[in-house]
Amino acid sequence: QVQLVESGGGLVQAGDSLRLSCAASGRTFSSYAVGWFRQAPGKAREFVASIKWNGAITNYADSVKGRFTISRDNAKNTVYLQINSLKPEDTAVYYCAADRNRPWGSRNDYEYAYWGQGTQVTVSS
Repeated sequence: QVQLVESGGGLVQAGDSLRLSCAASGRTFSSYAVGWFRQAPGKAREFVASIKWNGAITNYADSVKGRFTISRDNAKNTVYLQINSLKPEDTAVYYCAADRNRPWGSRNDYEYAYWGQGTQVTVSS
């Protein structure tokens, strides 16, 4: 079992940066791939980025490539999402998710077994 807690969201202006954190409980977290997803009001949840259990492989949605960076520190049981040059269209609730069955991660939300409660990111223009 893994429990995930996101933090770092907030109200920012366009062009600002944020670093979201996903803190996990559980001694085996280092064996889990992690994904970040987001859901804007009235829209479906969408894939943002994922990272392999050891950090060696990362994947990004085309819409965030070059602005978002996913990383992890397994010694701290934490995965990060650095977001630069924020845009109003980045406004959403951001969720992290973890799964051990797909070591490289996945773009599909249904393939993740564990989810956090989400952190709100609001970008004003």
